[in-house]
Amino acid sequence: MSDADACRLPTRGTGDEAAAIARMLAGRRIAVVGLSDDPYRPSHGVASYLKSAGYEVLPVNPNCKTVLGLPCYPTLADVPGPIDVVDVFRRPEFAADVAREAVAAGAKGIWLQQGVRSREAERVAHGAGLDFVQDRCIKIDHMMRDRG
Repeated sequence: MSDADACRLPTRGTGDEAAAIARMLAGRRIAVVGLSDDPYRPSHGVASYLKSAGYEVLPVNPNCKTVLGLPCYPTLADVPGPIDVVDVFRRPEFAADVAREAVAAGAKGIWLQQGVRSREAERVAHGAGLDFVQDRCIKIDHMMRDRG
């Protein structure tokens, strides 16, 4: 799947979703769960874009030592310091567990990438008072914000 396939143009969100998107895009530290070191994977392209846009990208993948020249953490619990957004590149069946880890790590928001939807992850996030977005591409939303 190419970056273009992983990041189609979003539809307009609800007011609450638009506010959550704005708050998360205003954050600076983004933990990317499932970030691949394969430059052909969508996670790699999106994280590379975020890094070039000035975000501090925090790779999270137990199978990698470094990604994009950055140290890779095995879990969210291993990420030092605060996390503004947890950007999730995992299959939907893993999203709720990632949401629980994000809550435990003190993250402010959870963003499930395009194609990833989970009602349970949404319940976990909202139950903890976190911003939550699903089935959207953070790269495209950032690009559209800058055009707007």
